[in-house]
Amino acid sequence: MTKEEILQNLVKKFSFLEGKIRAPRARRIIIDDITANFEEVFNYATRDLEFSILLTITGLDEGQRLTIIYHVARVDGNILSIKISAPKEDPVIKTIIPKFFSADIYERELVDLLGVRVEGLPEGNRYPLSDDWPKGEYPLRKDWKKPVKL
Repeated sequence: MTKEEILQNLVKKFSFLEGKIRAPRARRIIIDDITANFEEVFNYATRDLEFSILLTITGLDEGQRLTIIYHVARVDGNILSIKISAPKEDPVIKTIIPKFFSADIYERELVDLLGVRVEGLPEGNRYPLSDDWPKGEYPLRKDWKKPVKL
C-alpha cells in the first residue's frame, strides 16, 4: 500500500482527519492532535492498515499540555505518527500494551519523566529513573528545577 493510499483510506474512514493529517516526506504520515478519537484511529491503523510495528512513543511538554506521539510502522517502511495531548495538571492516557506488549517501556518513561498517568499499565519497576527518585519530580517537564543539595 502506498503512502497516498494510506492517506486516502484514513480520510475516507475518518472525515474528521481532514486538515489534521499530513505527509511531509516520503513514507511519513503525521496525524495531529486527535485525542478524542485516538483509540478508533489507532485500532484501525494497526489492524486494517497493518501498522504492526511500534517504533516508539514520544512525550513532549508543550506548556499547558503534554503531547504524546505514537510512532508505528508497516513492514513496507511507511511510518505513521499519531499525536494526542493531555492537560499538564492531570495527564491521563490509556495503555496500548494489549496491542503492543513492547509499549511497556515507553509508557514507563512517560510516567517517570513527564508524570503521565497511564491507565492499565501493569505494576512494575520504574524506568528510567531509580526507585529512590523523588515522587512528583518529572525531569522532562519545562518547569522542573533540579533540586539543590546543600
